[in-house]
Amino acid sequence: MQNNMYQEVYQKLYDHFGPQRWWPGETAFEIMVGAVLTQNTNWGNVAKAINNLKEEGVLSYEALRLLSVDEIAALIRPSGYYNLKAQRLRNLLDMIAERYFDDLQLFLNDSHQGARENLLSVKGVGPETADSILLYACEHPAFVIDMYTHRVFSRHQLVDEDTDYESMQYLFTSKLPEDLQLFNEYHALIVRVASTYCKKKDPLCEQCPLQGVNEQ
Repeated sequence: MQNNMYQEVYQKLYDHFGPQRWWPGETAFEIMVGAVLTQNTNWGNVAKAINNLKEEGVLSYEALRLLSVDEIAALIRPSGYYNLKAQRLRNLLDMIAERYFDDLQLFLNDSHQGARENLLSVKGVGPETADSILLYACEHPAFVIDMYTHRVFSRHQLVDEDTDYESMQYLFTSKLPEDLQLFNEYHALIVRVASTYCKKKDPLCEQCPLQGVNEQ
């Protein structure tokens, strides 16, 4: 594969879809909550849970810290696996309390490496969730790999289907300039093409803007 293939794929997607302006969230904390809630569900369900938190006036670090796991679970029920996700949110809040002196801004201002290490120490926060928080909330140039990335790039025979997270992330970061806006748009565009054309079932390959890209 050519060294600039990753840039060519990005340009094809950007030319087709235009800027995506991700992540949907009004504050860094809302983005963090959304990154946890979006695990194993679609964004429509997450949006309902986020709206519940907003209506209760608890979509802030300080307010959510005062709620019990059960109280959080009741509010995020639309997101699915709500008991599990409520505990994961609690684990994330506790990490910030313990390692950043209960100061969200200290976490947001931490270095890329320091914040990532601490995020990955949280039970229930894996690399995808951690990098989503780093990219969209902390504004660090972290390239997010998700199931859509695997699907799109393996179907076009650009990566092996069983490529692990760190290896796939390295493929992108080693061939692209380290640029926050680029990583932001690229991830969002991959999600867009996967949900629009490169669907899990009945993909619309003939209409996909990446049709034939692996033949170049």
